[in-house]
Amino acid sequence: MKGAFRLVNGVILLYLLAPIVVVIATAFGTSAYPIFPPQGFTLKWFVHFWSTPELRDSLRISAMLSLTSTTLATIIGTGSALALARHGIRGKSAISTMLLSPILFPAIVLALALLVAFQRIGLAQTFTGLVAAHTLVITPFVVRLAMASAAEFDPSLEEAAQNLGASWQRTFFRITLPLILPGILAGAVFAFIMSFDELVVTLLLAGPALQTLPIRIFNYVQYSSDPTISAISTCLIVAWLAIGIPVYTRFLSVRHS
Repeated sequence: MKGAFRLVNGVILLYLLAPIVVVIATAFGTSAYPIFPPQGFTLKWFVHFWSTPELRDSLRISAMLSLTSTTLATIIGTGSALALARHGIRGKSAISTMLLSPILFPAIVLALALLVAFQRIGLAQTFTGLVAAHTLVITPFVVRLAMASAAEFDPSLEEAAQNLGASWQRTFFRITLPLILPGILAGAVFAFIMSFDELVVTLLLAGPALQTLPIRIFNYVQYSSDPTISAISTCLIVAWLAIGIPVYTRFLSVRHS
């Protein structure tokens, strides 16, 4: 029976990893279009990615947008998570549902609603509008993971620190924040990745001067079929694994300790 479960798990894992393996493999092929198994070995598609000004500018815009949105989402999400997890707020369930509602709606519905609203207040096709939209979309992920850490925090540690004369600011930054930090970092990393990869909301709200990398990729594949997109995807996969695995390993180890 154990062997059967291992076989099933192996098949499922292979099914999930197969698209990633194909994308990475085709990024190193010498053919002018993605083909698997790849023919030959070359790094020219990676060189083409980093030497194309439009793609580099899009990468810069995406990085700036994601960093700004993640910073705001982390601040808002952490404060909201602490309030919901540790205080008996009236209407707590309704507030929690409202904070998580952006991930419940289809992306196209949310994007259209934001487009109509932002056109009325002059934020459409602006960097500020994109930051506001991305912050709205990714904050629920920070809230959920920060709440997971805050719910397991022992309030008696804060009481002990305050009884010893520590101010609430010192207690928060020296006691509370370090203990819930794994959940906050996990939520921030997840939020950054979601913001960086967001296409639908960005596509409707961004102007010609705000072409993020997902939009550039979306437009690129309509007119070209070379493996440059595979090279870009490979770079992103490696970056997300390098950033995400240590943070989530730390988060899971803290939760199970």
